[in-house]
Amino acid sequence: MLDLPLVGALVATACFGLVVLYGASGEDSGTVIRQAVRLAMGLTAMTVIACISPHLFRVWAPAFYALGIVLLVMVAFLGEGRGAQRWLDLGFLRFQPSEILKLSLPMMLAWYMHRSSLPPGWRQLLVSLVIVAVPAVLIARQPDLGTAMLVATSGLFVVFLAGLSWRLISFFCVSAMALAPVLWHFMHDYQRGRVLTFLNPESDPLGSGWNIIQSKIAVGSGGLFGKGWMNSTQAHLEFLPERSTDFVLAVLAEEFGLLGVLLLFALYLYIIGRCLWLAGQAKDSFSRLLAGALGLTFFVYVMVNAGMISGLLPVVGVPLPLISYGGTSLISLLTSFGLIMSVYSHRRLLNRY
Repeated sequence: MLDLPLVGALVATACFGLVVLYGASGEDSGTVIRQAVRLAMGLTAMTVIACISPHLFRVWAPAFYALGIVLLVMVAFLGEGRGAQRWLDLGFLRFQPSEILKLSLPMMLAWYMHRSSLPPGWRQLLVSLVIVAVPAVLIARQPDLGTAMLVATSGLFVVFLAGLSWRLISFFCVSAMALAPVLWHFMHDYQRGRVLTFLNPESDPLGSGWNIIQSKIAVGSGGLFGKGWMNSTQAHLEFLPERSTDFVLAVLAEEFGLLGVLLLFALYLYIIGRCLWLAGQAKDSFSRLLAGALGLTFFVYVMVNAGMISGLLPVVGVPLPLISYGGTSLISLLTSFGLIMSVYSHRRLLNRY
């Protein structure tokens, strides 16, 4: 049921992440052990999901989507967190419902497109935009603009793979740029600050520009071969913030240099290519759209985080896949790979439905 080449690449990347995390956390073995336990939980979830037929996911897609929306509404009233309401505490479990939408939204759109003629017409596009906008707005209000954009992107990839013409893609891109001033009006002050810091981090080097300036120093000081494992001065002297989570790639670049970054990106490219190949083997539109969208969304995670730490994109709080410290995002990410492998391993059985 598992695709061993993909599993091997995922495990190799995650193990590399544990090595980097040990140095980034100041040689804190407890952090590495907790991440390893979460990795084991994620791999278990991936294995279980890979053994389930995509037919069941297709049948239950609307229910998963509705459950995710209900949980997001509950976050608006009962959520908790430092500075933002993003978490739900059920007593026995504390989690971020927005992570569920990373899977249930593309699943819902794939279900909708599977029931319609392709390529989609204007009516299907309008319905799809509503399906994308509802969870994206709820997540953005937490506020968590980075996750909202990633969730929306995962849904839009389904629409793109359904056969959206380049003329319509150009129309939507121009429309989005035209609506940018409207989006700016609804952004929180700290979100506007991030955009302004992205455009000119040197305007406040000891305040809002500190993170990105220290990150670029770490990346540049690594050179071609790096300073060596656990020799990151930016991390050990605590110049670099969030060095175990969002900015862990800067630590990797300082310790392992450009060659270490290229090795990691080679693993990422193999994973993305393998996911798209598995998606191409699917026998029905639901499976093909779902697997393809999840593979492309993984690519976006990598590019957004790399853009953040190099100063090419605003800081939006997106972790580096399989490397950054964190539990919920790691488990939901590995679950998405379980979905992709389920599509491939059950491709012959789907012809019966």
